[in-house]
Amino acid sequence: MKKKVIVIGAGPAGMMAAGKAAERGHDVLLLEKNDKVGKKLLISGKGRCNITNITDIEGLIRNIPGNGNFLYSAFYNFSNEDLINFFNQYGLKTKVERGGRVFPVTDRAQDVVETLLGFVKEKGAKILLNAPVQQIKAYDGKVKSVVLKDGRELECQSAILATGGASYPGTGSTGDGYRIARELGHTIKEIKPSLVPLLAEEEWVRELQGLTLKNVSIKLLSGNGKKIYEDFGEMLFTHFGVSGPIILSGSRHILDYDYKNIKLVIDLKPALTEEVLDARIQRDFERFSRKQFKNSLDELLPKKMIPVIVRLSGIAPEKPVNQITREERRGLVKLLKSLELNIVGSRPIREAIVTAGGVSVDEINPSTMESRIVKGLYFAGEVMDLDGYTGGFNLTIAFSTGYLAGSSC
Repeated sequence: MKKKVIVIGAGPAGMMAAGKAAERGHDVLLLEKNDKVGKKLLISGKGRCNITNITDIEGLIRNIPGNGNFLYSAFYNFSNEDLINFFNQYGLKTKVERGGRVFPVTDRAQDVVETLLGFVKEKGAKILLNAPVQQIKAYDGKVKSVVLKDGRELECQSAILATGGASYPGTGSTGDGYRIARELGHTIKEIKPSLVPLLAEEEWVRELQGLTLKNVSIKLLSGNGKKIYEDFGEMLFTHFGVSGPIILSGSRHILDYDYKNIKLVIDLKPALTEEVLDARIQRDFERFSRKQFKNSLDELLPKKMIPVIVRLSGIAPEKPVNQITREERRGLVKLLKSLELNIVGSRPIREAIVTAGGVSVDEINPSTMESRIVKGLYFAGEVMDLDGYTGGFNLTIAFSTGYLAGSSC
């Protein structure tokens, strides 16, 4: 039966939902508060857009610590494989990179946005820009209309709420959907930043601002020394602490600790055992035996890092290398294999890649994305209490739940 369907939010979830609902013959209007669609999508993956990940469905679920089990129906209805095929069929070729990450061959998020927009228009959905929503009205437990902030009231039989989370508010993700859902009786789980840069207590991190370390390994330990997370890859020092891919992924694991009382241990030379690294340093010290300690580490460490390591080692900077004791050298080895930082917090939610928390999934039917409270109300994407790690998992959530909501409304 043909219905009037209004989709609120023209991000990945909203565009997929609008196109799918229109494909089924509904009269679909896609509302977007910005002056263009896909604003947050344009900056995803550093402007390259990590569309999805090629792991299997169980792998997808494992990489979504925020209520991943809720997504089985969505992923079986529209899997990551289906998503890749969708983009390929619409002329956007994809490629697979490290960790199973899938990107457009063009490396342009703009092409992803244009492909989705083409899908929406081809299926006949209408788009209204600069149209922020004030509320969804419901009578007798059923959706009746959507009210815009300018006072216009648009009647509909179904509404799909795809407003995103509260991260990167400059792109339009300002948490409007939480307020709208709460007014309709939905529970909003506490909003927290996820995939977010971390704050360090140590002052010396400021000296390393802008330094990227590749091929390092990290461990995150709780206050009692329990290992919470470990990873290998790339990280970045900032003026406030640390960021970069392995830090952002690790941040999700310490969300439940409120990012406090956590120790970050960095292995600067994970490919070398302590014994092998000690032998390497001995060889360097023999070659540079007449140099001062502060001038002997150029081949071992990035230039910017040397003064910090020299200071933390406790070895006098001017000490001739040939006078460094075995104990001092062993201490240097341990420092390089376990450089410690105390994590004392995170950057604010506006700087997080993803929002953890949102509309409680207990109040949403996982087979249809329809509200269990209000008939005709559907949810898609980050507005729900769903979040994954970096690697394409959060966009997979958006596309699959958008597809299912559009197929069910």
